[in-house]
Amino acid sequence: MMTEDEPTLDDLADEKDVNDWLEMFWGSLLIVIGLNQLMHPGSLFAPATMQWLGSGVIALGIAWVGHGLKDMAVKEIRASLGVSSPTSKRIVDYGLIRDVLLHPDQYGKFLLEAYHRAYEDGVLTQDEHDELTLLSAALEIPPRQAARIATRAAINAAVDDGKVTTAELALIEGAMEVANLSEEECSKIREALEDGVIDDEEKKMLDEILGSFD
Repeated sequence: MMTEDEPTLDDLADEKDVNDWLEMFWGSLLIVIGLNQLMHPGSLFAPATMQWLGSGVIALGIAWVGHGLKDMAVKEIRASLGVSSPTSKRIVDYGLIRDVLLHPDQYGKFLLEAYHRAYEDGVLTQDEHDELTLLSAALEIPPRQAARIATRAAINAAVDDGKVTTAELALIEGAMEVANLSEEECSKIREALEDGVIDDEEKKMLDEILGSFD
């Protein structure tokens, strides 16, 4: 897991600063000046020379605009990966990613974390479902195993606040169905969720049915 010294996206996702906008402004201004010079060379130098200078000014303007856009795009991509906000605690767990790369047996834990973050708001969108399906395929986790991981993640997210809502229970039921659990296994899970708390015995039961990812 992350330590205080490891970077988060809050450290990386800078706001678009004044320099980016200034580069865009001055770059656009140079392009306008250069285009004007091409169309109206003036009499300071020979027309061909003035037009050549105008082309150079346009090229410089395009370079400035391109640099500003590039910086903005990089910051936007970083932000889109999951910047922490008052309503979202999502951050990139670089420690977990490192563990997964060094220890392939941690793939299940990595997918569990991904599912947990998707289930945190009590809603699994189609985009989230598609992304998680692609992720499990990339990690070469069989569909049934991925569904069991999804079930465990849905349970973990549901009991975080000590109360399992109707919407959260519906997500769990859907995951259990895809995981092809027996009716007996489903009943045990439903019973464990009744008080919104998973005790040690119930955790052991979940580990036996869905797998352990400690």
